[in-house]
Amino acid sequence: MNLFLKNLHLLLLLALLPGCGYNTMQSNEESVIAAWGNVESAYQRRADLIPNLVEVVKGYAKHEAETLKAVTEARAKVGSMQVSKDILNNPATLDRFQQAQGELSGALSRLMVVVEKYPDLKANQNFMDLQKQLEGTENRINVARERYNKAVQVFNTSIRTFPNSVTNSLILHLQRKEPFKADPGARVAPTVKF
Repeated sequence: MNLFLKNLHLLLLLALLPGCGYNTMQSNEESVIAAWGNVESAYQRRADLIPNLVEVVKGYAKHEAETLKAVTEARAKVGSMQVSKDILNNPATLDRFQQAQGELSGALSRLMVVVEKYPDLKANQNFMDLQKQLEGTENRINVARERYNKAVQVFNTSIRTFPNSVTNSLILHLQRKEPFKADPGARVAPTVKF
């Protein structure tokens, strides 16, 4: 009888196993990791374009050294950050990463203002091509961030809902992932002066 009860418990456990969410949570975490890789790839594309953009602008705006230096330094700061997959589990590191990317975005915005002062540069085909690529890259970054945030939402929901939450608390011990958040100044609309 004792062997019968053990086998019955084992069969019951095996019957419940597919509904425990273990594979779903693992799959959702892998989606978060893949989405994060796409975010990094989009940021890397931007970092790779910046030196070319700076060189083209340098040729036209030699005396705008301060702005060019800010862009170069911001890119170097972003490039010096050691980003590992652990960033997804460390909100402070993710915040520092986002802050560095925000500084780079700000420097690039100032660079575009400098470009407005030089009509010949705006008409230069090399610059126009780089500007289009940079605009496309910024769009890719935004799309990658949105997809990452969606993957984070699905993952976080999967580890917090029943019965997955029980499986997670007993077996996996997965932590919530942090989504991308807006830059601190993003809530204030920029002022345009003519």
